[in-house]
Amino acid sequence: MLKRLILVAGSCSSSDDPSVRQTPLLSPSDKAELSREFPGVEIDAPAPPRGELYAAQAAHAAIDARAWRASALDLWALDTHLHALDARGPFDLWIDGLERDGAARTAYEVLTRCQRFIRRRNLASASAAFARVLGRHRDLYDLDRPLVRADYDHAVDVWQWMLRLEPRASAAAQAAALFHDVERLVSEANVRIEHRAADYQAFKDEHARRGAALTRSALADLGLAPEVLERIGALVGSHERPGDDAELALLNDADALSFFSLNSGGFLDYYGPEHTRAKVAYTLRRLRPEARARLPRVRCRPEVEAMLLGEPRRTSAPAPAETQA
Repeated sequence: MLKRLILVAGSCSSSDDPSVRQTPLLSPSDKAELSREFPGVEIDAPAPPRGELYAAQAAHAAIDARAWRASALDLWALDTHLHALDARGPFDLWIDGLERDGAARTAYEVLTRCQRFIRRRNLASASAAFARVLGRHRDLYDLDRPLVRADYDHAVDVWQWMLRLEPRASAAAQAAALFHDVERLVSEANVRIEHRAADYQAFKDEHARRGAALTRSALADLGLAPEVLERIGALVGSHERPGDDAELALLNDADALSFFSLNSGGFLDYYGPEHTRAKVAYTLRRLRPEARARLPRVRCRPEVEAMLLGEPRRTSAPAPAETQA
């Protein structure tokens, strides 16, 4: 679990004393905002003293701020390292090479992409019943399979986006965030097939319908109240279509934001620009204005950012064509 964010001016590898800073990299207001947005993480923690640096390096991941800003960071390698650290326990995240101008924005963007390692909860998800939901969800995923790992990461990230958007989200809504794409464990664990659908929206509706049935089955023996289990299934079963239901809209917002902040780069690599352009339009259609307003603070690949700029005022978009996903 991510516990501390350490911000370093310049490169810690080339500094005689990485804990020394001439001036703070974050203003008090910037630090307070990051603490509110990412609770549970010690923001701008001091670097360890020289004598403790070697031990600390064994439990931290480092991101070069200049590579991050240039979209030149190997995100697959970063994720692999973060997963290994997370499996061992609490770890630190260092951002090296920062300048005061832009440090807060970089920290915000990095923490957004890494928020699945924070795993915040609220009162509704701090219960023993929700712990059983989390355990059942984890047990369904074989994380040694790359596409399954990607789906698991997305599910946890959607959950975390939901709590950022609505800190009072219900346990049912949070469980739906975790299970909304569980159907992919049946249909797309080895290869993606959405782009082969003759009718993309019909494919997505069937994905949601089957996911609802799988979710109800997976959670049936965990002692959840019948109305809670039914509500979770209803949200999963409707999540591919916008609606007036407030929790459904919240799930759609969280799902869409997770696509842009976590998945869009990998989607572009897997499907190419034509597929991705249609997916961007389809996903923007699902975002309410208040959630869409967060996109300028989400770091996307330049190619995806260009696609977003190409859809500046659209409030709706057609579903991707048969060659899209």
